[in-house]
Amino acid sequence: MNADAPLQAAPERVLALLDASRQSIAALAAAVELASRGRAELLALYIEDQDLLDCAGFPFSREVGGRTGLARPLSMDSLTSTLRHQRLRADEALRRAVAGRDIKHSLQVSRGRVVSETLAQAGPGDLLVLGKAGLAGQWGVRLGSTSRALLLRAPCTVVIWDERQPLQPGPLRLYGDAEPLARLAPLFQGLEQLPPMAAPALERHLTQARGGALQLRREALQRLFREDPDLLGRVPVPVVVTDGAPSE
Repeated sequence: MNADAPLQAAPERVLALLDASRQSIAALAAAVELASRGRAELLALYIEDQDLLDCAGFPFSREVGGRTGLARPLSMDSLTSTLRHQRLRADEALRRAVAGRDIKHSLQVSRGRVVSETLAQAGPGDLLVLGKAGLAGQWGVRLGSTSRALLLRAPCTVVIWDERQPLQPGPLRLYGDAEPLARLAPLFQGLEQLPPMAAPALERHLTQARGGALQLRREALQRLFREDPDLLGRVPVPVVVTDGAPSE
């Protein structure tokens, strides 16, 4: 693949889910690149988590400092202030990411349950880009519950970006019967076909991977999750999941 070639079959929009994590900022850089190369609109989503807001209404609720480990009361005032600061940081991150780029872009702020709000915005022609671990990443890289749910339920292609890998070219590794997506061409160089294999074998194969990404169908991802629910948290490259929502 030629990294400088324009995308074909460009997505209608590139959606980037933003929060206060480093992972989402790293994913935003990839989303900007995809939107720029594909001449697509970039929509950044910042969702104030209704479940967290509901928790603040209980008098026994506590929050634990990520650095200090100290517990303190979780009040609605402090949570609202935190969300306001996070929203401002998301807005600033978007401005920095698109600086110097001719990209139609916007930040949409909403309040609700993160998964359902995101699913309400995503359409079949979109490309949804997420950070791998979200706020849970400070405890060790793993696939966050929000990313997992969107991987399995989104009606569009989903890209899970890993902060540990800088935005650099490398092969797009096609697992099983996955077919290459032209819209991802700007980020990768060449193709590597991987036969279907068990989760431990796939992890061993990818352990030393540098650059590039893993692409697989949602049905294959479901099978791998049944073998090892935490597999993607240990895979050190971005993951691309294609196909519509799984059947019941």
